[in-house]
Parts: sequence; C-alpha cells; structure tokens
Amino acid sequence: MRTALVTGSAGFIGYHLCRRLLADGFRVVGLDGMTAYYDVALKQRRHAMLSQTPGFTAVEGLLEDPGRMAGLVAAYRPEVIVHLAAQAGVRHSIEAPRSYVEANLIGTFEVLEAARAAPPAHLLIASTSSVYGANDRMPYAETDKADSQMSFYAATKKAGEAMAHSYAHLYGLPTTMFRFFTVYGPWGRPDMALFKFTRAILTGAPIEIYNHGEMMRDFTYVDDLVEGIRRLIDAAPVQGAPVAGDSLSPVAPWRVVNIGNGAPVKLMDFVEAVEAAVGHPAIRAYLPMQPGDVPATWAATGLIEALVGPLPRTDIREGVRRFVDWYRAFYGG
Repeated sequence: MRTALVTGSAGFIGYHLCRRLLADGFRVVGLDGMTAYYDVALKQRRHAMLSQTPGFTAVEGLLEDPGRMAGLVAAYRPEVIVHLAAQAGVRHSIEAPRSYVEANLIGTFEVLEAARAAPPAHLLIASTSSVYGANDRMPYAETDKADSQMSFYAATKKAGEAMAHSYAHLYGLPTTMFRFFTVYGPWGRPDMALFKFTRAILTGAPIEIYNHGEMMRDFTYVDDLVEGIRRLIDAAPVQGAPVAGDSLSPVAPWRVVNIGNGAPVKLMDFVEAVEAAVGHPAIRAYLPMQPGDVPATWAATGLIEALVGPLPRTDIREGVRRFVDWYRAFYGG
C-alpha cells in the first residue's frame, strides 16, 4: 500500500483528491490549517467525511509552522506528496498580501525542505493558470514565457514553481507542477463565481458580472482535474527523457503541466448554465474588470495528453447542474 501525503486536504480540490486516492487503495495523510479565509465548517465537514474511510489520517496545523511538514514526512515516509495547500484568491491578495507570503512561499519552502530530507518518489505541487498573467497568445502552453503576473497571488505561485525547480535540480527530487484552470464542482469554495452565482440567484440577490460579461474561462470540472492529478502521480519526470512539446527542465527532473478542459466558455454562457440549473433568471449587475484579473484563460492540453492520455471533459451544463444539486442538498433552497 502506497502512502500519499496531501496538504490542503480539507480544501475543495484536496477533499476530492483524497477521496480518489483512498478509493484507489492509498493510505492518505491529510494536513490542513483550517484557516478562516472561508467557512471553516465546510472544511471541517470535508475532513470529517474523509475520516470515515479507513486509511485516512487527518492532521490539523499550519503548513508554514517550522518543522511540522518535516515531522509528518519523517513519521509516515510517503511515496507521494501532493502539495495543494495555499492562500487562494486573486482579489484577496490585494487586501492581505502577507498571508500569501506565509502560506504560499514559506509553506512551500517547508514542503520542499521536508521532501529534501526524506525524498518521495514523486512530489506534485499545485500552481495556477494565473501565472500566465498578461500573455495574450492562447491557448496557454507550458513552454510559453510567464513573467508578467497580474496579481500577487499569481506572483507567489510562480515563485513556488521557481523554488521547486531549484530543489529538483539540487537534490534530484522528481517534481511536477500543475497549473489549474478555473476548477468548479460540488463542495466548491464559497469565494468562487459558481458558488456566489448560485447563492445569489436562490436568494434573489444580484450577481456581479465583471468586465461587463466580456470574459472567458477554461472551466474544469473537479473530477476531471482529479483524474489528471491521479494519472500524473504515476508519471514522474525523468531528466533527459522529454516527450513532444515538453516543459521538462534541461537540468532537473521537473516539469510544469496544464490541467484544464481545453475549451474556454464565455462568461455569459456560464451564467445561463447556472440560471438553467437553478431554474430562475439572475438579476445581473454588470461591473468593470477587477484589479489583477484577466479577460480570458485557455489551456493547451497537448502535454498532459502526451503524458497520461486524454482526460474526461465534463460538459459545463452537466457540471454546473451537479454543483447546484449539491448546493441545494447541503444548504437547502
């Protein structure tokens, strides 16, 4: 039985990934800080559900606390480490930048130090499509230059990629960075658009539509994303063995991989999908673009397909319907 250590295990993506790993026979150790960025009760419920499955060990604590991650790695000797824990949110990074330094920079440093001391077979670390920043050539490819981040959140995630590359080079740590593209689905974060739109429509409140609706996002259903992570676990990078179109480093067993749907959706089509799933029209409030945001995202998926094969692509209306069904079951309405 393989052991996986997952940081951010009570988070949206972490919860779904832990469920999948447990179903696949892994022993899973989940670390989460239960920070109050959004409703802690939602995080606690996710951990409680995971804890009902034999093989899951829940650990609460801040990743950035010195030695916490190293202690867990030394105790459990995981073959796989998946680092998902982070301070998320483009807009919140304008208001509380220090929390991003602590969680995303110091926290990632603690993960790297722990992995250096007791190397796993594969270290996987979450990045974000936001690192592409001001790039306007789409779809975004992993080999594109990404040096013009538009938010401090994105800047910390790009720094995490660079930090991980240096450790992969210095200590031979097989490391995969994955860049997520607008993940959505049941048990999602309350600060994400789908959650906000659903709640607003059900309560008769207006929804805020930025850039007057002139936006596109590569919405990725959470189960499709988790499938990508699961397959990548068994596709650790090997220095000197690239595939076509690879982002593999020439000096380290390190690569960056997009995980996205590969088909951007217009924001207004997304709004209409939510309205259809809820069964009510939204009250629409059109607003300018928010600072730090970008008008469009679109993932090139050729690399991940070359590495692990084509991933499932859940239709946006079906994925939104599943979220709305979960929301109604969990919150009522």
